[in-house]
Amino acid sequence: MSPVLFTEGPDPESILVVEDDVDLRDVLVHTLGTICRSVRTASTLSDAVRECTLKAPDLVLLDLGLPDGDGADLLLRLRGITDVPIIVLSGRAEEEEKVALLDAGADDFIIKPCGASELLARVRGQIRRSATSLAVRSWARITTDGVEIDLVAQRVVRHGVPQRLTPTEWALLRALVLHPGRALSPRELWDLVWDREFGDFATHVRVHMTHLRRKVEPDPSVPRLIITEPGVGYRFVGPG
Repeated sequence: MSPVLFTEGPDPESILVVEDDVDLRDVLVHTLGTICRSVRTASTLSDAVRECTLKAPDLVLLDLGLPDGDGADLLLRLRGITDVPIIVLSGRAEEEEKVALLDAGADDFIIKPCGASELLARVRGQIRRSATSLAVRSWARITTDGVEIDLVAQRVVRHGVPQRLTPTEWALLRALVLHPGRALSPRELWDLVWDREFGDFATHVRVHMTHLRRKVEPDPSVPRLIITEPGVGYRFVGPG
């Protein structure tokens, strides 16, 4: 089985629901409230722009039919001020319109009516991809003491010598980078990287961590990027 990075997506802190139908808006707020601390609402194009300008949410759920303008116009305006994921929610199912909206900057398109489980899965999927992209961009290139790591290009050079990381080692490195400052236990890393229910996870993680450190640490005997927290796990700290 190929290594995978996540088994499920993280929950968003804030979602903006742009919907003028009061009943549907209430249902969406209730549903999204099960995974999100703050669900804000807007019923018009102008309200939505103002909400995003004041404080960008983690995700926007956008209905196309608004009283003061078409949601497609709002999509273009939002893309001018924010790059957060935008999911379009609409009863329109024409292929050409879906393509046009995706080309305009929508990240996903959901046709109404939509079940709660599918909606939450789509939201988590977008949040997961957004979090991955932001974290990888934050640590896209790491340079410290003769070691250069490019996560996007998947390239590591240690003391002038290119290092070849296995797919599992790349997945392990990304799992750590995407949780900067947080100690991940061997069990958590096993779930994130190997995605298996059974196995000798402690041995697998320890052996692969040793191999990874030999390739990415300036001095593997004194780790500086990937720190061992005794009794807890491993923590990525990055260069100081």
